[in-house]
Amino acid sequence: MKPVSHLDSYRRQVTAGAPAVPELTDPWHARVARPDGYDLHVIHRWNQAPHVAAFARRAWTLPRWEAELRGQLSGDDVRPLLISWHGRPVIHAEVYRAARDVVADCYQARPHDLGLTLAVGELAMTDRGLVRSLLPRLTDALFEADPHCTRIVMEPDVRNKRAIRSFEAGGFMAADEIMLPNKLALLMVCPR
Repeated sequence: MKPVSHLDSYRRQVTAGAPAVPELTDPWHARVARPDGYDLHVIHRWNQAPHVAAFARRAWTLPRWEAELRGQLSGDDVRPLLISWHGRPVIHAEVYRAARDVVADCYQARPHDLGLTLAVGELAMTDRGLVRSLLPRLTDALFEADPHCTRIVMEPDVRNKRAIRSFEAGGFMAADEIMLPNKLALLMVCPR
């Protein structure tokens, strides 16, 4: 594995608390996703969409999504978000503590590293530059919310070339290919 930075000798000791909800500027807004009602149904529907399911592999049942969201909200590891653009929810995101995730087995995670997953739910909203526009604002907001965080990681499926291009355009750099339980992924890093 290639080193992510010269600070990789800094190993996790005590992990940080729950990731904060980023405060975004117009036209973007982020909020915690609820495990019921509209939020549950839209997240379930988006993850069933072929363009999301092909790479995320989370085309779960509605009850499983409800349990997943409730579990995320009851702990300090992950914050599920719905991100809106001009008032319209367009992205399901998860901000997580990378040191407490399976990805930490693939690189030298630091206690305040954040992980990020994004899915543009509606196929009609893809290829509009939304992710490229959002990522710099989102990473800035995450760094501002956690001053101890020095890097944010993403781990898209290596086959998801569209997402990888968007993440690179949004400020992430490829670090290494890594094997995760359900995919061969590209570890991508955005340093502070």
